[in-house]
Amino acid sequence: MDDVDRRILKVLEADARTSLRKIAEEVGVALGTVSNRVRRLESLGVIRGYTVLLDPDKSGWGLSVVIGLRIQKGRMINIQEKIAKDHRVYGVYDVTGDYDSMVLARAKERDDLDDLIKRVASMEGIERSVTHLVLNTVKEMPPSIPE
Repeated sequence: MDDVDRRILKVLEADARTSLRKIAEEVGVALGTVSNRVRRLESLGVIRGYTVLLDPDKSGWGLSVVIGLRIQKGRMINIQEKIAKDHRVYGVYDVTGDYDSMVLARAKERDDLDDLIKRVASMEGIERSVTHLVLNTVKEMPPSIPE
């Protein structure tokens, strides 16, 4: 990636619906250059897709949790794949430290959260789980392209 790629990505980060023509104007390159570069960044997997960022509170998913899991040896991949299928889960990570995996999830209300936690904690192969309820979100964004 060069400086032109980074500038194109910065524009798309701010608004993924920006037209190629507008990107070309903002970056100061030809429309064909932007088109070719965006296509190349997509084919290389640098751009994995385009999505809408929802406000969790306004869209009805106001409860956020971080769940730390200790998983029996040899069961991690299978358990993580099962957890990842739950529509409330938006992140499953292998981690270092006291836990084997961390799960990021959202729930609509207390009963929904209770159901999620019980489903995860009761899975065969989970040795221990610790759930942290998020009280306030200071920042929640994908990493941005460095200047």
